[in-house]
Amino acid sequence: MPKRNHETGSTSWRDDYARKVTTAAQAVKQIRSGDTIYIHSNAAAPTELIRAMVGRADELRDVKVLHILTLGDAEYVRKEYADSFKVQALFIGQNVREAVNEGRAEYMPVFLSEIPGLFESGHVPVDVCLVQVSPPDEHGYCSYGVSVDCTIGARRRARLVIAEVNKQMPRTLGRSFVHVSRLNLIVECDRPLPEIAPQVPTAVEDAIGRNVAELVDDGATIQLGIGCIPNAVLSHLAGKRDLGVHSEMVSDGLVDLCEKGVITNDRKTVLPGKIAVSFVMGTRRLYDFVDNNPIMEFQTSDFINDPFVISQNYKMTAINSALQVDITGQVVSDSIGTYLYSGFGGQVDFIRGASRARNGRAIIAIPSTAKGGTVSRIVTYLTKGSGVVTSRADVHYVVTEYGIAQLHGRTLKQRMRALIGIAHPDFRKDLERECQSISWL
Repeated sequence: MPKRNHETGSTSWRDDYARKVTTAAQAVKQIRSGDTIYIHSNAAAPTELIRAMVGRADELRDVKVLHILTLGDAEYVRKEYADSFKVQALFIGQNVREAVNEGRAEYMPVFLSEIPGLFESGHVPVDVCLVQVSPPDEHGYCSYGVSVDCTIGARRRARLVIAEVNKQMPRTLGRSFVHVSRLNLIVECDRPLPEIAPQVPTAVEDAIGRNVAELVDDGATIQLGIGCIPNAVLSHLAGKRDLGVHSEMVSDGLVDLCEKGVITNDRKTVLPGKIAVSFVMGTRRLYDFVDNNPIMEFQTSDFINDPFVISQNYKMTAINSALQVDITGQVVSDSIGTYLYSGFGGQVDFIRGASRARNGRAIIAIPSTAKGGTVSRIVTYLTKGSGVVTSRADVHYVVTEYGIAQLHGRTLKQRMRALIGIAHPDFRKDLERECQSISWL
């Protein structure tokens, strides 16, 4: 009896696949002026499709491009394409930052947990979804690979789904699959994913990592981002036991702790035994680790970043960074004054989830200074134009290289003293003097 596909009813999904294979140039001819395009995120950005879309710039007008962080070039934000492509960034990466701040692209402040719902509800419509997936398995299912996050919601609402099928995309497990029948056009490729090499932490970052590690108990479930401070924190967790991971993303340091037996996920409450993530970014070593690895559970960001889900993890410990913190505990993370820098991402999702978890801890970890030590990151007044991402009521701890300030359950005066105590010594007297001019401090 011929093998039948339960989704399509065809005798073989392979015939369906073969009919859909085309070139990138042919595939993007289906994009129309006025369409809204969603681009698969992070290291899964479909480079060939993006390049082919930009190649049609002279033919297209007012195409809206939506995405969170993407690695690689974003040629569609170049000035000469301003009439063709209108970028709407749900998170500001380096490749679109200049365009956003020059007004050639727009920024939408939004919690990462809520982005899939915006697509599913039609509040933010999507016409075309450009994705990068793994080759199909024997049942005709491709994996979204290293980045699930918001993509399923966009794919489900799009009239047209164009997929790069990359032989080098890892096959990741969890809610990370799409059947060939759900893809309209397929472009095959074979290229390495973009990599982010781990940076060696500075002495300041290493000290911050050591201080943060003091707040991570054995058996805790942790959330970390990417960068030197998260790397430093991970390097100081080697002596911990039975840690779990529930995080929007992970990087290479995760592999080290798994190999050392530090991360076991045995004491997790949500998805015990699993490293629960929405996407990963790192080197080939990390991509090889997640490939077909049963310990990994990739889920959409409306699940991973749901504060209610996060709060169910016992000893949930969320560790996030910031650009500036005022002496009452207000946290600025997406802007430097009026200069838009990044986005909300998952910081508030995880800070709120951890703060409500049993024995949870919500941590902001920052260097005490910026600009080569000339500017304090702990300030009396936030820089004019800065947007507060995380409220002062949400943060439990602020950590710098000079120590740990506990804010939860503290008055404004107590917070002021604690934060001045972990500011750089060169700025403490100025902070104290400025605070004396405020009557309630």
